Amino acid sequence: MQSNQYKLSYLPLFYDDLDEAIDYIAFEKENTDAALRLLNAVNSAIMDRLPVAESFEQYPSLFEREYPYYRIYVDNFIVFYVVIDDGSGCKTMEVRRFLYKGRDRDNIV
Repeated sequence: MQSNQYKLSYLPLFYDDLDEAIDYIAFEKENTDAALRLLNAVNSAIMDRLPVAESFEQYPSLFEREYPYYRIYVDNFIVFYVVIDDGSGCKTMEVRRFLYKGRDRDNIV
């Protein structure tokens, strides 16, 4: 079975979401070890998904979107991404959001 080669990109909003979660855990909860573990787990989950980005169920969005969303569960959080095909066979896994699982996602993703 041949896997696709995907480029990887991140939206600034993903970094904002991730920074907020890491800062909360590290500074508000005063648990820098847990914050670092979460950061490493997020990075590993994204890199593990990269070679097979479209091999998972699409996120059932309430809104019509140009690109379907996919999700990766990491602890109590969800990484949302899309796959963009530039038309020449080159595909990019664009990581867009990092949200707490308990958050109302239907109105923000």
